Amino acid sequence: MINKKIYVTKPALPPLEEFEAYLEQMWESGWLTNNGPFHIEFENSLRDFLDVDYISLFSNGTIALITALQALDLKGEIITTPYSFVATSHAIKWNGLNPVFADIDSHTCNIDPESVERLITENTSAILPVHVYGIPCDTESLQKIADKHKLKVIYDAAHAFRVKQNGFSILNCGDLTVLSFHATKAFHTFEGGAIVSHSAEQKTKIDYLKNFGFADELTIVGVGINGKMNEIQACMGLLQLKYFEKYVEERKQITHRYIQRLQHISGLRHIQYNKHTEYNYSYFPVFINRDEFGCSRDDVYNALKNHEIYARRYFYPLISNLPSYEHIDSAARENLKNANKITEEVLCLPIYPGLQPESVDRICEIILQCRNTLKGKN
Repeated sequence: MINKKIYVTKPALPPLEEFEAYLEQMWESGWLTNNGPFHIEFENSLRDFLDVDYISLFSNGTIALITALQALDLKGEIITTPYSFVATSHAIKWNGLNPVFADIDSHTCNIDPESVERLITENTSAILPVHVYGIPCDTESLQKIADKHKLKVIYDAAHAFRVKQNGFSILNCGDLTVLSFHATKAFHTFEGGAIVSHSAEQKTKIDYLKNFGFADELTIVGVGINGKMNEIQACMGLLQLKYFEKYVEERKQITHRYIQRLQHISGLRHIQYNKHTEYNYSYFPVFINRDEFGCSRDDVYNALKNHEIYARRYFYPLISNLPSYEHIDSAARENLKNANKITEEVLCLPIYPGLQPESVDRICEIILQCRNTLKGKN
Protein backbone atom coordinates (compact mmCIF):
# COMPACT_ATOMS: atom_id res chain seq x y z
CA MET A 1 0.00 0.00 0.00
CA ILE A 2 1.45 3.36 -1.07
CA ASN A 3 1.16 6.16 1.48
CA LYS A 4 0.96 9.49 -0.32
CA LYS A 5 1.06 11.48 2.88
CA ILE A 6 4.16 13.63 3.36
CA TYR A 7 5.55 13.90 6.87
CA VAL A 8 8.10 16.36 8.22
CA THR A 9 10.71 13.60 8.14
CA LYS A 10 11.16 9.99 7.14
CA PRO A 11 13.95 7.70 8.35
CA ALA A 12 16.65 7.00 5.80
CA LEU A 13 17.18 3.24 5.61
CA PRO A 14 20.02 1.29 4.00
CA PRO A 15 19.36 -1.67 1.67
CA LEU A 16 17.62 -4.39 3.70
CA GLU A 17 19.94 -7.13 2.48
CA GLU A 18 22.93 -5.27 3.93
CA PHE A 19 21.25 -5.06 7.32
CA GLU A 20 20.28 -8.73 7.13
CA ALA A 21 23.95 -9.66 6.65
CA TYR A 22 24.74 -8.05 10.01
CA LEU A 23 21.83 -9.84 11.65
CA GLU A 24 23.07 -13.20 10.39
CA GLN A 25 26.42 -12.58 12.10
CA MET A 26 24.63 -11.56 15.27
CA TRP A 27 22.52 -14.71 15.25
CA GLU A 28 25.67 -16.80 14.87
CA SER A 29 27.45 -15.11 17.77
CA GLY A 30 24.43 -14.86 20.07
CA TRP A 31 25.85 -11.57 21.40
CA LEU A 32 23.01 -9.04 21.51
CA THR A 33 24.14 -6.36 23.97
CA ASN A 34 26.71 -5.56 26.70
CA ASN A 35 29.60 -4.12 24.65
CA GLY A 36 29.43 -6.63 21.82
CA PRO A 37 31.68 -6.71 18.73
CA PHE A 38 29.42 -4.46 16.62
CA HIS A 39 29.17 -1.97 19.51
CA ILE A 40 32.96 -1.78 19.71
CA GLU A 41 33.32 -1.47 15.93
CA PHE A 42 30.66 1.22 15.70
CA GLU A 43 32.08 3.25 18.59
CA ASN A 44 35.56 3.23 17.03
CA SER A 45 34.24 4.02 13.54
CA LEU A 46 32.03 6.80 14.86
CA ARG A 47 34.88 8.38 16.80
CA ASP A 48 36.94 8.60 13.63
CA PHE A 49 34.04 9.69 11.44
CA LEU A 50 33.16 12.56 13.77
CA ASP A 51 36.79 13.55 14.40
CA VAL A 52 36.49 13.37 18.19
CA ASP A 53 38.82 11.82 20.75
CA TYR A 54 36.39 9.93 22.98
CA ILE A 55 32.79 8.86 22.48
CA SER A 56 30.41 6.65 24.48
CA LEU A 57 27.36 5.03 22.88
CA PHE A 58 23.92 5.07 24.52
CA SER A 59 20.52 3.49 24.03
CA ASN A 60 18.98 6.92 23.37
CA GLY A 61 19.86 10.60 23.47
CA THR A 62 17.79 11.43 26.55
CA ILE A 63 19.57 8.87 28.73
CA ALA A 64 22.86 10.21 27.33
CA LEU A 65 21.88 13.75 28.34
CA ILE A 66 20.82 12.67 31.83
CA THR A 67 24.12 10.81 32.22
CA ALA A 68 26.21 13.74 30.96
CA LEU A 69 24.73 15.99 33.63
CA GLN A 70 25.35 13.28 36.22
CA ALA A 71 28.95 12.79 35.10
CA LEU A 72 29.90 16.39 35.88
CA ASP A 73 28.55 16.28 39.47
CA LEU A 74 26.51 19.44 39.00
CA LYS A 75 24.44 21.23 41.61
CA GLY A 76 21.91 24.07 41.75
CA GLU A 77 20.93 25.81 38.52
CA ILE A 78 21.63 25.05 34.86
CA ILE A 79 21.09 27.85 32.34
CA THR A 80 19.53 26.51 29.16
CA THR A 81 17.20 27.43 26.32
CA PRO A 82 13.39 27.22 26.35
CA TYR A 83 13.51 26.74 22.57
CA SER A 84 14.25 23.02 22.24
CA PHE A 85 12.72 19.59 22.52
CA VAL A 86 11.53 18.93 26.07
CA ALA A 87 14.23 16.32 26.72
CA THR A 88 16.78 19.11 27.16
CA SER A 89 15.21 20.59 30.27
CA HIS A 90 13.60 17.34 31.43
CA ALA A 91 17.10 15.86 31.78
CA ILE A 92 18.02 18.74 34.08
CA LYS A 93 15.02 18.13 36.31
CA TRP A 94 15.60 14.36 36.37
CA ASN A 95 18.97 15.15 37.93
CA GLY A 96 17.34 17.21 40.67
CA LEU A 97 18.68 20.43 39.14
CA ASN A 98 16.82 23.63 38.30
CA PRO A 99 16.62 24.83 34.69
CA VAL A 100 16.91 28.58 34.21
CA PHE A 101 15.82 29.77 30.78
CA ALA A 102 17.78 32.31 28.75
CA ASP A 103 16.47 34.05 25.64
CA ILE A 104 17.55 33.12 22.12
CA ASP A 105 19.04 34.91 19.16
CA SER A 106 16.15 35.52 16.76
CA HIS A 107 18.26 34.76 13.67
CA THR A 108 19.96 31.51 14.66
CA CYS A 109 17.37 30.41 17.27
CA ASN A 110 20.29 29.45 19.53
CA ILE A 111 20.78 30.59 23.11
CA ASP A 112 21.90 34.23 23.43
CA PRO A 113 25.21 34.51 25.33
CA GLU A 114 24.36 37.97 26.70
CA SER A 115 21.10 36.63 28.11
CA VAL A 116 23.02 33.73 29.65
CA GLU A 117 25.48 35.97 31.45
CA ARG A 118 22.71 38.12 32.92
CA LEU A 119 21.20 35.03 34.56
CA ILE A 120 24.32 33.71 36.30
CA THR A 121 24.11 33.59 40.09
CA GLU A 122 26.04 31.89 42.87
CA ASN A 123 23.77 28.88 42.33
CA THR A 124 24.69 28.42 38.65
CA SER A 125 26.89 25.41 37.92
CA ALA A 126 26.60 24.93 34.15
CA ILE A 127 25.27 26.12 30.80
CA LEU A 128 23.35 23.72 28.56
CA PRO A 129 23.02 25.22 25.06
CA VAL A 130 21.46 23.51 22.03
CA HIS A 131 22.75 23.65 18.46
CA VAL A 132 19.19 24.22 17.19
CA TYR A 133 18.49 22.82 13.71
CA GLY A 134 22.20 21.94 13.53
CA ILE A 135 23.17 25.63 13.44
CA PRO A 136 26.28 26.07 15.62
CA CYS A 137 25.91 28.11 18.80
CA ASP A 138 28.24 31.02 19.51
CA THR A 139 30.59 28.56 21.19
CA GLU A 140 33.43 31.05 21.61
CA SER A 141 31.33 33.57 23.56
CA LEU A 142 29.71 30.86 25.67
CA GLN A 143 33.10 29.37 26.59
CA LYS A 144 34.43 32.78 27.61
CA ILE A 145 31.44 33.25 29.90
CA ALA A 146 31.88 29.76 31.34
CA ASP A 147 35.60 30.31 31.99
CA LYS A 148 34.94 33.70 33.60
CA HIS A 149 32.38 32.28 36.02
CA LYS A 150 33.94 28.80 36.41
CA LEU A 151 30.96 26.98 34.87
CA LYS A 152 30.68 23.73 32.95
CA VAL A 153 29.27 23.66 29.42
CA ILE A 154 27.32 20.70 28.06
CA TYR A 155 26.10 20.96 24.47
CA ASP A 156 22.91 19.31 23.30
CA ALA A 157 23.92 18.44 19.74
CA ALA A 158 20.90 16.27 18.93
CA HIS A 159 20.57 18.10 15.59
CA ALA A 160 24.28 18.60 14.90
CA PHE A 161 25.70 15.25 13.81
CA ARG A 162 29.00 15.89 11.99
CA VAL A 163 28.46 19.64 11.74
CA LYS A 164 31.74 21.52 11.34
CA GLN A 165 32.69 25.17 11.59
CA ASN A 166 35.84 26.49 9.94
CA GLY A 167 36.84 22.88 9.33
CA PHE A 168 36.54 21.78 12.97
CA SER A 169 33.87 19.61 14.55
CA ILE A 170 31.58 21.57 16.87
CA LEU A 171 31.18 18.35 18.84
CA ASN A 172 34.55 19.08 20.46
CA CYS A 173 33.25 22.24 22.14
CA GLY A 174 32.40 22.47 25.83
CA ASP A 175 33.06 19.92 28.58
CA LEU A 176 30.72 17.31 27.07
CA THR A 177 28.54 17.09 23.97
CA VAL A 178 25.46 14.89 23.67
CA LEU A 179 24.14 13.38 20.43
CA SER A 180 20.81 11.79 19.56
CA PHE A 181 20.44 9.00 16.99
CA HIS A 182 16.65 8.90 17.04
CA ALA A 183 14.92 7.79 13.83
CA THR A 184 13.88 11.39 13.09
CA LYS A 185 17.49 12.61 12.99
CA ALA A 186 19.81 13.07 10.01
CA PHE A 187 21.80 10.13 11.37
CA HIS A 188 19.98 7.40 13.26
CA THR A 189 20.33 3.96 14.82
CA PHE A 190 16.54 3.51 15.23
CA GLU A 191 16.98 4.92 18.75
CA GLY A 192 20.35 5.81 20.19
CA GLY A 193 22.69 8.51 21.37
CA ALA A 194 26.23 9.28 22.48
CA ILE A 195 28.37 11.49 24.68
CA VAL A 196 31.54 13.07 23.32
CA SER A 197 34.17 13.62 26.03
CA HIS A 198 37.75 14.87 26.14
CA SER A 199 39.77 12.46 28.27
CA ALA A 200 40.11 8.78 29.00
CA GLU A 201 39.08 9.49 32.59
CA GLN A 202 35.87 11.20 31.50
CA LYS A 203 34.97 8.38 29.11
CA THR A 204 35.63 5.74 31.77
CA LYS A 205 33.33 7.49 34.24
CA ILE A 206 30.60 7.87 31.61
CA ASP A 207 30.91 4.21 30.59
CA TYR A 208 30.57 3.16 34.23
CA LEU A 209 27.49 5.34 34.69
CA LYS A 210 25.72 3.94 31.61
CA ASN A 211 26.20 0.37 32.88
CA PHE A 212 24.73 0.56 36.40
CA GLY A 213 28.07 1.82 37.78
CA PHE A 214 29.91 -1.48 37.19
CA ALA A 215 33.69 -1.20 36.92
CA ASP A 216 34.09 -4.99 36.87
CA GLU A 217 32.11 -8.07 37.85
CA LEU A 218 32.25 -7.27 41.57
CA THR A 219 32.90 -3.54 41.73
CA ILE A 220 30.17 -0.90 41.49
CA VAL A 221 31.71 2.58 41.61
CA GLY A 222 28.57 4.70 41.49
CA VAL A 223 24.82 4.88 41.06
CA GLY A 224 24.57 4.21 37.35
CA ILE A 225 21.77 3.60 34.91
CA ASN A 226 21.10 1.17 32.07
CA GLY A 227 21.98 3.26 29.04
CA LYS A 228 23.80 0.72 26.90
CA MET A 229 23.38 0.58 23.12
CA ASN A 230 22.55 -2.90 21.82
CA GLU A 231 24.06 -4.73 18.87
CA ILE A 232 21.11 -4.17 16.53
CA GLN A 233 21.40 -0.41 16.98
CA ALA A 234 25.16 -0.60 16.43
CA CYS A 235 24.67 -2.52 13.17
CA MET A 236 22.31 0.15 11.90
CA GLY A 237 24.85 2.80 12.90
CA LEU A 238 27.62 1.14 10.91
CA LEU A 239 25.43 1.08 7.81
CA GLN A 240 24.28 4.66 8.32
CA LEU A 241 27.90 5.83 8.36
CA LYS A 242 28.32 4.25 4.93
CA TYR A 243 25.45 6.26 3.43
CA PHE A 244 25.49 9.43 5.52
CA GLU A 245 27.24 11.70 3.02
CA LYS A 246 24.81 10.65 0.30
CA TYR A 247 21.88 11.45 2.63
CA VAL A 248 23.32 14.88 3.46
CA GLU A 249 23.75 15.73 -0.21
CA GLU A 250 20.08 14.90 -0.84
CA ARG A 251 19.04 17.06 2.11
CA LYS A 252 21.21 19.88 0.80
CA GLN A 253 19.55 19.79 -2.61
CA ILE A 254 16.08 19.89 -1.01
CA THR A 255 17.16 22.83 1.16
CA HIS A 256 18.39 24.76 -1.86
CA ARG A 257 15.16 24.07 -3.74
CA TYR A 258 13.08 25.41 -0.84
CA ILE A 259 15.25 28.52 -0.67
CA GLN A 260 14.95 29.07 -4.42
CA ARG A 261 11.15 28.79 -4.29
CA LEU A 262 10.57 30.78 -1.10
CA GLN A 263 13.17 33.54 -1.16
CA HIS A 264 12.27 37.23 -1.38
CA ILE A 265 8.76 36.69 0.01
CA SER A 266 7.74 39.42 2.43
CA GLY A 267 7.04 38.08 5.91
CA LEU A 268 8.66 34.67 5.34
CA ARG A 269 12.28 33.96 6.15
CA HIS A 270 14.53 30.97 6.59
CA ILE A 271 17.78 30.24 8.41
CA GLN A 272 20.80 31.86 6.76
CA TYR A 273 23.58 29.42 5.88
CA ASN A 274 27.22 30.48 5.61
CA LYS A 275 30.21 29.11 3.73
CA HIS A 276 32.28 28.55 6.87
CA THR A 277 29.96 25.85 8.23
CA GLU A 278 29.42 22.28 7.01
CA TYR A 279 25.75 21.54 7.77
CA ASN A 280 23.82 18.28 7.83
CA TYR A 281 20.59 20.00 6.68
CA SER A 282 18.57 18.11 9.24
CA TYR A 283 15.69 20.61 9.31
CA PHE A 284 14.26 23.34 7.10
CA PRO A 285 12.45 25.85 9.32
CA VAL A 286 10.66 28.91 7.97
CA PHE A 287 9.43 31.79 10.09
CA ILE A 288 6.16 33.47 9.20
CA ASN A 289 5.43 36.99 10.37
CA ARG A 290 1.64 37.22 10.23
CA ASP A 291 1.47 41.00 9.73
CA GLU A 292 3.88 40.99 6.79
CA PHE A 293 3.06 37.64 5.22
CA GLY A 294 -0.71 38.08 5.25
CA CYS A 295 -1.65 34.98 7.24
CA SER A 296 -0.37 33.16 10.30
CA ARG A 297 1.99 30.25 10.76
CA ASP A 298 -0.96 28.15 11.91
CA ASP A 299 -2.92 29.07 8.77
CA VAL A 300 -0.07 27.66 6.69
CA TYR A 301 0.27 24.61 8.97
CA ASN A 302 -3.43 23.81 8.53
CA ALA A 303 -3.38 24.44 4.79
CA LEU A 304 -0.57 21.92 4.37
CA LYS A 305 -2.31 19.47 6.68
CA ASN A 306 -5.47 19.70 4.54
CA HIS A 307 -3.33 18.39 1.67
CA GLU A 308 -1.94 15.57 3.88
CA ILE A 309 1.39 17.34 4.27
CA TYR A 310 2.45 17.28 7.90
CA ALA A 311 4.86 20.07 8.75
CA ARG A 312 5.77 20.56 12.41
CA ARG A 313 5.95 23.58 14.69
CA TYR A 314 9.42 22.84 16.08
CA PHE A 315 9.52 24.22 18.77
CA TYR A 316 6.05 25.05 20.01
CA PRO A 317 5.00 25.60 22.70
CA LEU A 318 8.08 26.86 24.51
CA ILE A 319 9.30 24.59 27.27
CA SER A 320 9.06 27.52 29.68
CA ASN A 321 5.32 27.75 28.95
CA LEU A 322 4.57 24.09 29.73
CA PRO A 323 2.70 23.16 32.94
CA SER A 324 5.76 21.26 34.20
CA TYR A 325 7.63 24.56 34.33
CA GLU A 326 4.85 26.78 35.64
CA HIS A 327 7.01 27.69 38.65
CA ILE A 328 8.86 30.19 36.44
CA ASP A 329 7.83 33.69 37.47
CA SER A 330 6.30 36.22 35.09
CA ALA A 331 9.38 38.45 35.09
CA ALA A 332 11.54 35.56 33.86
CA ARG A 333 9.01 34.82 31.10
CA GLU A 334 9.08 38.43 29.96
CA ASN A 335 12.82 38.13 29.44
CA LEU A 336 12.21 35.51 26.75
CA LYS A 337 10.89 37.94 24.14
CA ASN A 338 12.70 36.48 21.15
CA ALA A 339 11.86 32.91 22.08
CA ASN A 340 8.17 33.72 22.58
CA LYS A 341 8.05 35.46 19.20
CA ILE A 342 9.88 32.75 17.27
CA THR A 343 7.80 29.92 18.73
CA GLU A 344 4.67 31.54 17.24
CA GLU A 345 6.29 31.91 13.80
CA VAL A 346 8.26 28.72 13.17
CA LEU A 347 7.21 25.93 10.85
CA CYS A 348 9.58 23.11 9.88
CA LEU A 349 8.86 21.90 6.36
CA PRO A 350 9.31 18.28 5.22
CA ILE A 351 12.88 17.31 4.44
CA TYR A 352 14.36 13.83 4.09
CA PRO A 353 16.24 11.71 1.54
CA GLY A 354 13.80 10.58 -1.12
CA LEU A 355 11.52 13.63 -0.95
CA GLN A 356 10.90 14.42 -4.60
CA PRO A 357 11.51 17.87 -6.15
CA GLU A 358 7.90 18.02 -7.33
CA SER A 359 6.76 17.47 -3.73
CA VAL A 360 8.92 20.39 -2.59
CA ASP A 361 7.41 22.54 -5.33
CA ARG A 362 3.90 21.50 -4.29
CA ILE A 363 4.58 22.39 -0.65
CA CYS A 364 5.82 25.82 -1.68
CA GLU A 365 2.80 26.37 -3.93
CA ILE A 366 0.38 25.55 -1.08
CA ILE A 367 2.19 28.00 1.20
CA LEU A 368 1.89 30.79 -1.36
CA GLN A 369 -1.73 29.90 -2.18
CA CYS A 370 -2.56 30.12 1.52
CA ARG A 371 -0.97 33.56 1.68
CA ASN A 372 -2.77 34.79 -1.42
CA THR A 373 -6.14 33.41 -0.27
CA LEU A 374 -6.07 34.70 3.29
CA LYS A 375 -4.18 37.95 2.85
CA GLY A 376 -6.45 40.78 3.88
CA LYS A 377 -8.91 38.47 5.68
CA ASN A 378 -6.86 38.13 8.86
